[in-house]
Amino acid sequence: MSKLRSTRFGRRTTLGLLGAGITAPFIRPAAAQAAWPEQTTIPDILKGSGEVRIAGFGGTMNDAQIKAYYEPFEKISGIKVRAFPGSDPTKIKAMVETGNVEWDLAQLSRGSIMNLQKRGDYFEKIDYDIVDSGVDPAYRFEYGLEMLVWAQVLAYRKDLVKGEPKGWSDFWDTKKFPGERAMYGTTSGGFPEMEFALMAAGVPPDKVYPIDIDKALASYEKIKKDVIKWWDTGAVPIQLLTDREVSMTTVWNGRMAALQAAGVPAEISWSQGLSKRDAWGIPKGAKNKANAMKFVAYSTMAIPQARIAFAIPYGSVNNASNEYIPPDRLAVLPSAPDIKKQLLNYNYDWWIDNREAAVNRFNKWLLS
Repeated sequence: MSKLRSTRFGRRTTLGLLGAGITAPFIRPAAAQAAWPEQTTIPDILKGSGEVRIAGFGGTMNDAQIKAYYEPFEKISGIKVRAFPGSDPTKIKAMVETGNVEWDLAQLSRGSIMNLQKRGDYFEKIDYDIVDSGVDPAYRFEYGLEMLVWAQVLAYRKDLVKGEPKGWSDFWDTKKFPGERAMYGTTSGGFPEMEFALMAAGVPPDKVYPIDIDKALASYEKIKKDVIKWWDTGAVPIQLLTDREVSMTTVWNGRMAALQAAGVPAEISWSQGLSKRDAWGIPKGAKNKANAMKFVAYSTMAIPQARIAFAIPYGSVNNASNEYIPPDRLAVLPSAPDIKKQLLNYNYDWWIDNREAAVNRFNKWLLS
């Protein structure tokens, strides 16, 4: 398989600040790899020839994808995979507008795809006639198919926190759980964690959307003095926990497995976390559109989805994948039934419609 390795660490894919040794838990050792489930057959409609050019986030995520489904897809389908790092919606926008579409498929977020579609015609429609029936309807949308489940959650150091915090009211309660905090900011173009602020104020998870911005900012005000860092890359909260600079932080769940394996006494509290997803999108005018669609269908089948979960602690979009994942591995995935029910589905639609107002209000509050 032809593959280009990234030298830039993408979001949620590696722990650059902690050194190469800590990344090992993401890609499981050879003994575990030997036990991975194998997709031995595929429908004839997914077979073909030629190539498919896939843009991902590079780094450790790319390594996981090579093992989980790039190499097996090549072998079973007859279609060559060329992997490129640096997936970016702004690059796709430029490619489509100039007619020089260098990628056939890109790993993005549902929000990125939908936001571009609001401004023009940048993606091909997904052919759901060839997608596995096990893919939950919640992960399907017209111009993309979600393919990876991750979570934005509360993490804490067990040696600095007495007891087990559960939910955002505990995160906000610095008397019951003393110590400094860190939360996600907006400096890298991200969206503030207003959902957490509302749940800390007592709003039930099923009433969070539509977000009451005034109420969220009022809630933020109660913890502002205790937040020492508004982080913008996934490595930062991990470093803060490692260095004992905070007792609690918000974090992307996939980062925690490597941290724990390195011996840092830290835990995840899944309660009231946000369930987020990455998605496949086919750029408009992709040269190998048919092959891209075949790969989208293959990669979201139950076994390829299970294989990703073996490599990196993110969840599956195919309801049948759990049958192929050992209980101990399933127990740390955001798509596990016992964890999934504790999470709030992130509402990409609300943020697309309200991002400018919400971010501007948050930034103005933060500087006040």
